[in-house]
Formats: sequence, structure tokens, C-alpha cells
Amino acid sequence: MEIKRNGSQPSSKGSAAYFTGTVRIDPLFVAPDPARGRGASVAFEPAARTAWHTHPLGQTLIVTSGVGRVQRWGGPIEEIRTGDVVWFAPGEKHWHGAAPTTAMTHIAIQEALDGNVVDWMEHVTDAQYGK
Repeated sequence: MEIKRNGSQPSSKGSAAYFTGTVRIDPLFVAPDPARGRGASVAFEPAARTAWHTHPLGQTLIVTSGVGRVQRWGGPIEEIRTGDVVWFAPGEKHWHGAAPTTAMTHIAIQEALDGNVVDWMEHVTDAQYGK
């Protein structure tokens, strides 16, 4: 058994290479081998969002506060709220972030395939975001 104490892992700022706006990432866990799970709490200020990206084994988001937006490539923008759970299939191109005027925090859980959990792509434009 291993317990990760709250506050024992440093927060980091979301890199401008992968995020638009102000984003804070709080690591939660990286499961030891042979397990592949990884998780983080990600806090988005209003209008902040990820770039387009995929996950080799999919991703689950659990919204813990606020109102946000998600979109898969070719689909409509969907609103998400506290308590919602979102699943993105392996290889599904998507983005997620806060609503234009409301912050949003979610827990992101994904599995690593050969050490990789995400493949980053281009930024979501203001037009794609719906601003």
C-alpha cells in the first residue's frame, strides 16, 4: 500500500505549448509497473483549454467543480458540469477546458502505452472554442 499525502507533490503550470490560458496541474498518481494508470487534477481558469490531443488508451475526465466544455473532432461542443464523467476513446482527437466565463476543474485519468499517455496536436483556435 502507498498513500500520497495531499500537498506532497508540487503543482505545475500548464505549458503554453499544450494549453491556452491559465491552467494548474496537480499530480495525483502514477501507478507503479506493471499498472499503467496515471491521474491528475487539472484546474482551468475561464476560457482556458487544452490543445487538440489524443490518448493511446483513452481518457476519463471527472468534473469536480465548475462548468466546462469538451469536443471531439468533428462533433459539437458539449457543456460539462460538476459530477459529469466524460470518456474519450483511444485515439479520439479532442480538447477540454473551462467555459468562457466560469472556471472548471476535473480529474483526468489515463493509461500509459509504452510510457506515453498523450499525443499533443495543434491549439484550439478561438473560433473552434466558440468565443
